Amino acid sequence: MEGMSEVQVFRLEGLDARPQAPFDGNTAITIGNFDGVHLGHQHVVKELAQLALGKGLNPAVLTFDPHPAAVVGRGAPPLLSTVQDKARWLGEAGARDVFVQRFDAAFAALSPEAFVDQLLAPLGARAIMVGDNFHFGAQRAGDVTQLVALGADRGFSVHVHSLAADGEGAFSSTRARLALEAGDVQAAARVLGRPHLLSGRVIEGEQLGRKLGFPTANLSDIPQMLPKGGVYAVAVEGAGDGVLNIGYRPTVAGERRLSIEVHILDYSGDLYGATLRLQLIARLRDEQRFASVDELVAQIGCDVVAARTRLRG
Repeated sequence: MEGMSEVQVFRLEGLDARPQAPFDGNTAITIGNFDGVHLGHQHVVKELAQLALGKGLNPAVLTFDPHPAAVVGRGAPPLLSTVQDKARWLGEAGARDVFVQRFDAAFAALSPEAFVDQLLAPLGARAIMVGDNFHFGAQRAGDVTQLVALGADRGFSVHVHSLAADGEGAFSSTRARLALEAGDVQAAARVLGRPHLLSGRVIEGEQLGRKLGFPTANLSDIPQMLPKGGVYAVAVEGAGDGVLNIGYRPTVAGERRLSIEVHILDYSGDLYGATLRLQLIARLRDEQRFASVDELVAQIGCDVVAARTRLRG
């Protein structure tokens, strides 16, 4: 168990290792992937917290790692959030406990009844909140009707949450991913309720940016979905504003290797080995090939001015 802000995170590695205290039969649980914890997810958790308050229960979220589609589907979609950030944002929305169930072939094979008896019951579920299209158990055999019947027999109530939407439709992780694929980070932020976050470890690069007068931190091991290649204005948590380039550096690079590098404005210092967290604020332009290095340097200068305007204007 690890504490995170005001939310407690419990890693459920196997069905034979359920947590004990503080689960004393006083839990209201909502279930889902919650990738990105977008505005729709936040709405559900807030609704759950209100339900829990009215019933004197503890609001909790049950989620899964890895994404179920990685085990039983065609492969997981690009992830919008790490488990750690997911738990933090769920806590900010009103959850007190987050259960992270390891999703593997054995878990995927559970019948709907076993899902309830071996997973939900030991977590002290007395109220369960799901969407009207919720399915559970092997091959998604269980549905809301069956969950209600099981609840009547096992002693928990079932509540269907409302759907949150705006003028463009329902909030969804898919909608956020489509916006990022198009490079529209502002549209993604309208779904997520915050800028999309990238986190990566700073590694040693070729120091081309330093030679051009704009030193950059080269990032690797980024777990979150990357947006469409190009140049972005970003806020670097704890370090200031920056300009991010995602692409292949066609003017100066001689190989097709994806580069992700950020120039932090007005910053000096050694960042090697550090993990940076970047909030994507605005797309500035596509990556492009310039006729000369001088033209590239001039454009980077324009990018810096544009980033300052977008980030501080």
